[in-house]
Amino acid sequence: MLNKPKKLKLTSAQYIILGYLAFIFIGSLLLTLPISSKSGEFTPYLTCLFTSTSAACVTGLVVVDTALHWSLFGQIIILLLIQIGGLGIMTVITLVAVALGKKIGLYHRTVLMVSSNTLKLGGIIHLVRRIFTGTIIFEGLGAILLSIRFCPELGFWKGVYYGIFHSVSAFCNAGFDLMGINGEFSSLTHYSGDVLVNLTIAFLIIIGGLGFFVWGDLVDSKWHLSKLKLHTKIVLGVNAVLIIVPTILFFFLEKNASMQNASVWERLLMSFFQSVTPRTAGFNTVNLAALSDSGSLLTTILMYIGGSPGSTAGGIKTTTFMVILLGTYATIRNTDKIVIGKRRLDFRLVRQSLTIATLYLSAILCATFIICAVEPYSLKDILFETTSAIGTVGLTTGITPLLHNSSKIILIILMFVGRVGALSLALAFGDKQKNPPLNRPVEDILIG
Repeated sequence: MLNKPKKLKLTSAQYIILGYLAFIFIGSLLLTLPISSKSGEFTPYLTCLFTSTSAACVTGLVVVDTALHWSLFGQIIILLLIQIGGLGIMTVITLVAVALGKKIGLYHRTVLMVSSNTLKLGGIIHLVRRIFTGTIIFEGLGAILLSIRFCPELGFWKGVYYGIFHSVSAFCNAGFDLMGINGEFSSLTHYSGDVLVNLTIAFLIIIGGLGFFVWGDLVDSKWHLSKLKLHTKIVLGVNAVLIIVPTILFFFLEKNASMQNASVWERLLMSFFQSVTPRTAGFNTVNLAALSDSGSLLTTILMYIGGSPGSTAGGIKTTTFMVILLGTYATIRNTDKIVIGKRRLDFRLVRQSLTIATLYLSAILCATFIICAVEPYSLKDILFETTSAIGTVGLTTGITPLLHNSSKIILIILMFVGRVGALSLALAFGDKQKNPPLNRPVEDILIG
């Protein structure tokens, strides 16, 4: 008698990855439809795949201007891809299931825990409801504030639509915009001195990039700093430093470069926005092609670090960056004890953080090497582009639409890897090797 084939059981990471692939594929098919383009014609599939990946992975890199190429239907498809991709596919599926009165089993709760990057399984449905409520509140407030500026300029209904689109895009750290009406691929450069637009977009980016776990902890502790968990304290501290210090640096570095014609106040506002958006939103109020070499390098570093775990942002994450710094300091002191805030971190986190940083850096360097071999652009521009893609940032010096198809495919892969996580992708489909029941003899080698 033949044995029945075993039912394929996907791991949580595999489930999430395949879910994103299916989501991107459906989005790309919808964007190919003639109704999705303003011309009423079919859009080349690679353009649709690139746009769908960028939206679902909340990146913001585009090969056609969103406002000028896509119709209202196409723009709404992109907006839905951004919203679902920002919250996470499993979060949205769970919200729908809960609304329909369906029970969420242990397996799907585990997948949801991995997807939302939380620390424990208990209370995961409560967290999903909190994510949904917080998203509605923040995006709603952002839309109202932005509509105050856009309605007088564009008319009531169009102004409200623009407010909603840019609020969702900012909160989800996507970087898609409809400002092609002010000039193709102009992003928010038309509003470089507008306090309302700059601060609203910037704070939506910051809130979206803090992470859902941090929101919950702030609410549960009733904003008492002493009651906050260590994760929240690290996230808030690192974010503050990565906003304040780059703001000061951009203010002086770009004085005679991308901000040379701006007043002192406008330069301060632009510097603040430029320190926020690389982590990882994709909007810009300055001409990125005019950045100084130092400013470009600083932006690349910020894109590489990214936002915080369990958020709408990408990059290696702020906590990963902090753990590497703490591990380095501990090694210099010749100890394996990492103490912060009267708590000790497991040194295993250092190994995991270094793995994540190495995987991201390796992907960036490999992609940059290949694209440099086929494109005529400078190393600075291509490195900026590849870091932006894997960091799901969306900033560009303007070369994205001009790249060859092979380079665009590489960027698609980088955006996908950046959204699902390089380590998650490696573990999901890598070979699982069992440790042999044998300890090999230890031998030292020279390093450093």
